[in-house]
Amino acid sequence: MPLLKINTIAARASIPENYVEPYGFYKAKIDPAYMDSLSDRPNGKLVLVTAITPTKAGEGKTTTSIALQEGFGKINVPSMLCLREPALGPVFGIKGGATGGGKASIGPAEDINLHFTGDMHALTSSINLISAVIDNSLFHGNPLQIDPTRVVWKRAMDMNDRSLREITIGQGKKNGVERKDGFVITVASEMMAILCLARDATDFWNRLSRIIVAYTYDQKPITVKDLRCTHAVMKLMKEALKPNLVQTLENEPCLVHGGPFANIAHGCNSLLATKLALKMAPIVITEAGFAADLGAEKFLDIVCQEGDLHCDAVVMVATIRALKMHGGVPFEALEEENLAALASGMANLETHLENMKKYGLPVVVAINHFAADTEAETRFVESWCEKRGYVYSFVDGFAKGGEGAIDLAKKVQKVLEQEPSHYHPLYDRHAPLKNKIETICHEIYRAGEVRYTAEAEEQLKQYAALGFENAYICMAKTPNSFTDDPKIYGAPRNFPITIREVNLSAGANFVIPLTGQIMTMPGLPTIPSAIKMEDEPW
Repeated sequence: MPLLKINTIAARASIPENYVEPYGFYKAKIDPAYMDSLSDRPNGKLVLVTAITPTKAGEGKTTTSIALQEGFGKINVPSMLCLREPALGPVFGIKGGATGGGKASIGPAEDINLHFTGDMHALTSSINLISAVIDNSLFHGNPLQIDPTRVVWKRAMDMNDRSLREITIGQGKKNGVERKDGFVITVASEMMAILCLARDATDFWNRLSRIIVAYTYDQKPITVKDLRCTHAVMKLMKEALKPNLVQTLENEPCLVHGGPFANIAHGCNSLLATKLALKMAPIVITEAGFAADLGAEKFLDIVCQEGDLHCDAVVMVATIRALKMHGGVPFEALEEENLAALASGMANLETHLENMKKYGLPVVVAINHFAADTEAETRFVESWCEKRGYVYSFVDGFAKGGEGAIDLAKKVQKVLEQEPSHYHPLYDRHAPLKNKIETICHEIYRAGEVRYTAEAEEQLKQYAALGFENAYICMAKTPNSFTDDPKIYGAPRNFPITIREVNLSAGANFVIPLTGQIMTMPGLPTIPSAIKMEDEPW
């Protein structure tokens, strides 16, 4: 099915033309004033799509999210889909693009995966403008008395480049004050976090002003407001604050806005897009990055509380292939039937399902079908779900688009109508920081002892003294395991987990405990996707 002109998609979504700002033929920005015109409408139902712990075998969370919306279209139930914007790092790294797969995709895919409407460029420029102002202030007499060894704001780049994690800047005469610095990938930045948590431009400006970029020689925080560059940043970010409208391959409307990673940031699309969608459609589908222990936890504990959102249901995505990997099958042997490994791997799915129940949410299990899934393996999963009372659906969205997700759409609709949500966050945000960290580690990861380095202990004390005891927790952890070791599959219990460092995002109002070897600037693999594209037409 060919893509339709974006004004046609907007009209189908009942968006008046005067609120639509086209960026070419197939993508557009939506004027935030449209949200104001919908203030009297009730919110629709909110469905969160999440997944089991990811593996090389693939789970297909974005594909399922898109297929679900297309499935609703097939049964004539209006819905709106909200997704994150792809980052160039994964596009040219390991994962590739993030626009779905097969017939369950959004378009124009290459535009969305690359430059899109310029949001990532605006963010990157804004972040680096702040860095430039910091170093300019240091060069011109340091009137703010910034301690060059305590600048915590890093430069950013929308690309995986490990060589920029730790650098020295200002070398040479008249090139500034020499100091250690580094880059984060744009999607891991606090600026991306506040874009996705802001309710409107004013809220974004307030959060921007509160960002702590450095400390003085006598340990006092320096904010972006102190740098007096907030208005310059707002000019750069003006268009980036507007949600983007695109479409699925079956011409269903989709809002794509914001794109934080879920392993090192909070992993959800913007509140601006979600809150707009909830006024536009009776059912809204949103997706949280990586597995339910990361993206879903942060959506339910941070985003829903910050945005006054009420989640109504969860779709838990899994594949038989991935479940067998969690049961010990190597990637190379996944085509072979292995019921014993499948039975063992179901523990990973069950742990994630139990975790979602801790939030008071009804759950539907979505199993992405692969051609190599045997009849015996399919029957085993069906029997497992039925014995435990889980609603389940096998999805063929990749091959069939909406036709392959009609059953899932019907079951999600039934759950929304018949199973009330009793959503509540996992922890009391007013509890001490350590209590909140340990609640997540014990209740969601199923860890035993939570250990802190001396550096992490000192940082937690410092942030509490600065008034951030009530901040949310945004864990930075490998997405490939419940533990802080990416090589441990399945559903381990009572393992130790170490908090080695804790960062503060004052504008986002969360602290970020870093575990294991997690990095805020990823690297490229031996043979990145950028090299694999060499034979593709440009």
